[in-house]
Amino acid sequence: MIRIEGLTKSYGAAQALRGVSFEVPRGQVVGFLGPNGAGKSTTMKILAGFVTPTSGTASINGIDVSVDPVASRRLIGYLPENNPLYEEMMVRDFLDFVAEVRGIPKAKRAEKIRSAVERCGLRAVLGKDIHQLSKGYRQRVGLAQAIVHDPDLLILDEPTTGLDPNQIVEIRSLIKELGKEKTVILSTHILSEVQSTCSRVLIINDGRLVADDAPERLGEREGGTVTVVLTSRTGASLHPEAIRSMLAQVAGVTGVEQAEGEGSGTLGFRLRYGAEDIRRSLFEAAVRHELCLLEVKRQHVSLEETFRKLTGGEGPRGPREPHVPPLAA
Repeated sequence: MIRIEGLTKSYGAAQALRGVSFEVPRGQVVGFLGPNGAGKSTTMKILAGFVTPTSGTASINGIDVSVDPVASRRLIGYLPENNPLYEEMMVRDFLDFVAEVRGIPKAKRAEKIRSAVERCGLRAVLGKDIHQLSKGYRQRVGLAQAIVHDPDLLILDEPTTGLDPNQIVEIRSLIKELGKEKTVILSTHILSEVQSTCSRVLIINDGRLVADDAPERLGEREGGTVTVVLTSRTGASLHPEAIRSMLAQVAGVTGVEQAEGEGSGTLGFRLRYGAEDIRRSLFEAAVRHELCLLEVKRQHVSLEETFRKLTGGEGPRGPREPHVPPLAA
């Protein structure tokens, strides 16, 4: 549905995009993430035909958006961040106006509008002026105008900005429903929104694509933490610093900090690791040193942590601990 190859865009000396390339198949819901100024909105505006790239190509269903912008726009439903609406118009009249501008024949217009109204839950406000509506209903009107012509591709730029928690849940549910039938590109700063609605994540930073994967696999790739509770198999006393040092030597461990144990004779630690699963090595190390693992709990790096690391928002990790024997006495 979407193919972007070597896309660049410069505004004078400022370079917004630096060779971005990716493809999106039909029927996929994609989260497009990045910090402010990373190039998200520029990419989406190029796809929507509002901005011309400096170099590279962007095509929708095989149609180059620069060569035939009218044909490509027919395939797109676009909800920009500021959701421009004619607030003095009634909802019904506004959707009729959009349908006419979109070239929907008059004989089919009423059915197309009815379908959009039903899907976006607007039946109760059809006779109201748009300025009378809550922010949540205005977003619904924005989505309705984006889908009234039944496009193949939806481009949604920050669709839940300014909504209260209940409205956010409603709009997310609507986007998920639309994603069952259409290709959706969703730009947002709310990472939980991506996790709950998207099957794929693209992360852009400083005009370059820095990640492309499923939300859960992004976290797995960046590692996470394993929380352990240990005790001695022989009943010997445990020395916290010695155990800490031993754990730091386990292959794949990048950091160790103390955590809560489970009472007398136990110690708890939280181990940070990279892409490699450390649990097998951890078990083998415990056996070698006559330790019993009472609890092993793994947690992958969150999408927020992954985002911060890939976009330069995470500080350096601490060094590995030195070896200090003995383990038990």
